[in-house]
Amino acid sequence: MLDLSTKTTTNAAAPAAKPNPGAGIDYELFLDCIHCGLCTSACPTYVITGNENDGPRGRIHLMRAVTDGRLPLTDEVRHHLDLCLDCRACETACPSGVQYGRLIEPFRVAMGQTVEMRDPVNSLSHGSPSYEIPRSSDWFTRWILFGLFPYPNRMRAALWPARMAQRLGIITLLRIVGALRLLPARLRQLVEALPPPTRAEPALPEVLPAIGPRRARVALFTGCISDVMFRNTNWATARVLQQNGCDVLIPREQVCCGAIHYHAAASEPARRFANQNAAVFKPDEVDAVIVNVAGCGAMLKDYGHHWHDADSPSREKFAAKVRDVHEFLDQLGPYQPEGRLPLTVTYHDACHLGHAQQIRAAPRKLLQMIPGLKLRELPESELCCGAAGTYNLTQPEMAGILSRRKFANIEQTGAEMVVTANVGCLLQIVREAKLQNRPMPVVHPMDLLDLSYRGLPWPGSRR
Repeated sequence: MLDLSTKTTTNAAAPAAKPNPGAGIDYELFLDCIHCGLCTSACPTYVITGNENDGPRGRIHLMRAVTDGRLPLTDEVRHHLDLCLDCRACETACPSGVQYGRLIEPFRVAMGQTVEMRDPVNSLSHGSPSYEIPRSSDWFTRWILFGLFPYPNRMRAALWPARMAQRLGIITLLRIVGALRLLPARLRQLVEALPPPTRAEPALPEVLPAIGPRRARVALFTGCISDVMFRNTNWATARVLQQNGCDVLIPREQVCCGAIHYHAAASEPARRFANQNAAVFKPDEVDAVIVNVAGCGAMLKDYGHHWHDADSPSREKFAAKVRDVHEFLDQLGPYQPEGRLPLTVTYHDACHLGHAQQIRAAPRKLLQMIPGLKLRELPESELCCGAAGTYNLTQPEMAGILSRRKFANIEQTGAEMVVTANVGCLLQIVREAKLQNRPMPVVHPMDLLDLSYRGLPWPGSRR
């Protein structure tokens, strides 16, 4: 570990450090860690590198030392903190209840030296909104992560040529001849991660009525990347909710959850997304706000913790209504689906569902309700697949190591299909399967549950 021989001081006595990325963090959160080390074996980066600075205990030690003024925020320190996937597996392992996410997330946001920039896509428009983004952001972060990903219509238009090339077999040909290597590395990763094309689905209507007696009134969060890549899963989720007696509302003015910006140290645009979502979902008028993407769900549930201002009460009220779809159905009491799906599947715990939201049993229980479906447990299911939001684009080497490890465990189960509840995991595992030339369907639990409720077979199934 980095040398921190200077005696530890409390935050109150710390020398003034300008800027100090730990200044806005409740110092008691640092003190919750007793440095027992039980978290290290659960940390993906520590498991790979064996470096104490790449484990939760070590990172907390580094952040506290920088906050105290005992350690400068060097490039080496930044590297160890940036290598963290923020998978929160350490929170599951910690016997002391350390809230690691509430340390690493605001600390990394504060590490970003910011400069005011205009919206990278609308910068030529008169009066386009300005916001702060990290000074160190490169073209990919500004134009792709911030300018494209959070906006479904922009992303859908930008993906149209790639989707056409995919349907015509051009991308497969380019992969075979090695021409994809000519693309910039991060764009190549995006192309490699494209899931197989599916039938284009129309946008969800604003209201879908319950089937049978109404048991609940819910609003569905459709997301940004998820609605572009997996709109069929949003439809499946809505139909499953209908089958279970829920009126489903889909607010038209909803926006990105803000996780893409927030985890890339751009807090202000994330706050604006949060404020808009809190306003348009009208939490007083629904029993729950349903989300089917683990990363989005974790972000939405933390709206009340990330910022403290005059809008905090409305964000907190919204966050209190957010429920993961598996969590909600489990609490509601799902009706038994009757359609047989004779499939052997394995379930991968998305980090922001299993660790950040502590939801593990509910997805398995729902899958086990499906007649004919066999569920095989995945070794190291709790270990991150390497997606971690946009981590696979910013830390491709570590992400690749974890992705290969994950796929080896998947193959060990002998399953014919992978099931997981996060868009990033879906794309990461799809990409790894392609790279290893062993294509395998990767689906959301709602996709299978929807088929069973409707009595439809898995597409392409011969049984």
